[in-house]
Amino acid sequence: MNILIAEDEKDIRNLLKLELEQEGYYVFATKDGIEALGVIQTQTVDLAILDVMMPRLDGFNLLRKIRKASKIPVIFLTAKGDDMDKILGLGIGADDYLVKPFSMAELIARVSAQLRRSSEYSSNNQKELSKIEYGSLCLNKDACCVYIDDLIVELNAKEYMLLKYLMENPERVFSKKQLYKAVWEDEFYYDNNTIMVHISHIRNKIESDPKNPIYIKTIRGIGYKFNKRSGTHL
Repeated sequence: MNILIAEDEKDIRNLLKLELEQEGYYVFATKDGIEALGVIQTQTVDLAILDVMMPRLDGFNLLRKIRKASKIPVIFLTAKGDDMDKILGLGIGADDYLVKPFSMAELIARVSAQLRRSSEYSSNNQKELSKIEYGSLCLNKDACCVYIDDLIVELNAKEYMLLKYLMENPERVFSKKQLYKAVWEDEFYYDNNTIMVHISHIRNKIESDPKNPIYIKTIRGIGYKFNKRSGTHL
């Protein structure tokens, strides 16, 4: 894990770097907000510890710039213990706030806790992205399975890929040729009938009434689209 420190007091900066490196972290130690911003823009940073009162660019304004592009955990470490400063810091996106003088053991514990929460959030978010759900229809990308009301739908490989492509692009209208190119990955050969047959097979398996489909709609003279209004996208 990579940790950024932005602290203008050299002794504190060096102590933080030493203690965090002893815990196994890689540390970028910077002396002001401008230097810290350069690290954020060019390096992978998993957590930032920012002083508030720094030359050139203070911690509050540095955090505002960080939040425009990143959701990494940020801990403020400062001599300013006023409640309004805490409220401001947390209000603009800080995750934690420690007032000097501080316990190094407490700081290490808070760093560990913030990294753990961040990792859990990323993991949960990735799990959500692995599933596409509309109404009772669910496609699980990790398992390459499709379910209707928690019952598995038996699709062959091309049917699954075709349905997945449509569900990943809801409300977008595709011509038969576009769908063939996307799923069969063939730039030169195109079979209009192949798409029609596969769409028909998919409808027979996922639609309660294949003649009046709610998921895969035919757009006359153009092709097909997946109707996301068929259910709530979770």
